[in-house]
Amino acid sequence: MLPIEWKTSPEPVDYPAAVAAMEARVAAIHAGTEAPLVWLLEHPPLYTAGTSAQASDLLTPKRFPVYQSGRGGQYTYHGPGQRIAYAMLDLREEQDVRCFVRKLEKWIINTLQHFDISGEIRDGRVGVWVPLPGGGEAKIAAIGIRLKRWISYHGIALNVDPDLEHFSGIVPCGIRDHGVTSLRALGINATMQEVDTVLKREFERTMLDGTNCST
Repeated sequence: MLPIEWKTSPEPVDYPAAVAAMEARVAAIHAGTEAPLVWLLEHPPLYTAGTSAQASDLLTPKRFPVYQSGRGGQYTYHGPGQRIAYAMLDLREEQDVRCFVRKLEKWIINTLQHFDISGEIRDGRVGVWVPLPGGGEAKIAAIGIRLKRWISYHGIALNVDPDLEHFSGIVPCGIRDHGVTSLRALGINATMQEVDTVLKREFERTMLDGTNCST
């Protein structure tokens, strides 16, 4: 297997261009002509609809561009200040979707731990959640993946310092009873570069551990 490549885009990437690039890379990984890739990027403000999205959860359909997405999940927001990590990985040996999602969750949780944030998962709610100082909890990271011939794409979205008001145009991931938060909202003034450094380190420790399928 070719070693995993990392790519970071310095400017926001349009969503259709990102999807086209991922699909091309997935085909190349399956053919063995290119290495698996983790792509770190941001998008301009937009909403995406996963395969389970409900039309009633799109509250302001004309606010930002809305894209249908082949990933799992419901509506989510992407925009500047949110670190997207698209993971195009070869899962043909493991062929275990549940294990892969658990590893993605653990990858985020381990990254947050570096910043003294306690990330948690909840039954029936995909993504990573954090307790709030004043009580309650909020979502800090979303997960949405797709597999094509056991090559993964799409991935995770970690809120570093996005405009959280932009989430008000949707019901994020179909969950009405809880809000969203970010590192900045929790008092962590980390730069995107600092977050990327931790993401890369924790990827090696979490995602490449063939035995680590629990949180």
